[in-house]
Amino acid sequence: MDRSDWAERIPAVKSKADLAYESLRSAIAQGNLKPGDRINMDELARSFGVSKIPIREAVKRLESDGLLVSRVHAGVTVAGIDVTEMRGVFLARESIEALIAGLAAQRVDDRQLAELDHVQAELRGALERGGIGEMAELNSRFHRLLAGAAGYRILRDLTEQLLLTIRRYRIAAPLGERNWRSVVDEHDAIMAALHRRDPGAAADAARAHIGSQAAYEVEKGQ
Repeated sequence: MDRSDWAERIPAVKSKADLAYESLRSAIAQGNLKPGDRINMDELARSFGVSKIPIREAVKRLESDGLLVSRVHAGVTVAGIDVTEMRGVFLARESIEALIAGLAAQRVDDRQLAELDHVQAELRGALERGGIGEMAELNSRFHRLLAGAAGYRILRDLTEQLLLTIRRYRIAAPLGERNWRSVVDEHDAIMAALHRRDPGAAADAARAHIGSQAAYEVEKGQ
């Protein structure tokens, strides 16, 4: 057994800073902490039952992620999102999603394809019964699975970061039923290409999907 084999078997132990980071990141992603909200580190330390040291570590990581900002006299607050930045996010996502879908069409296995089919069916089911509130998380699951099928951790990490930014933006400017229907239909085109194992068609479908969403999202935010 080489080192990589046994290293992967050692369970990861999360530090207090890790747990604080994940909890704050989740609160930001879900909109429980909104742009401009102030982060009270003393209060957080009491809430988590820890010293301020792991809270400071978590805050520094979130600042590096662009989710928190620290300003003199204003303290630490949740970062805002503007339309100019969202244009950049969608440009990056268009290229990355096309790359991911093309790779996934070459590498996806039957289990991964079945999982993607299942989530896509859940998305369409939620849409048809008016469960719009469920769709953001289902959409994120779809794109996480797609990134996983591409086979590279860096693409999974980039997808996660971009999805978080998109979800934060959509909390302030949520998608309506008409646009969610477009999302689901565009996913269908990606899935059809994956089933055919057609990398070019998968990349084109993913690029068209993100381009369509970018046109709607950026225009909506202006």
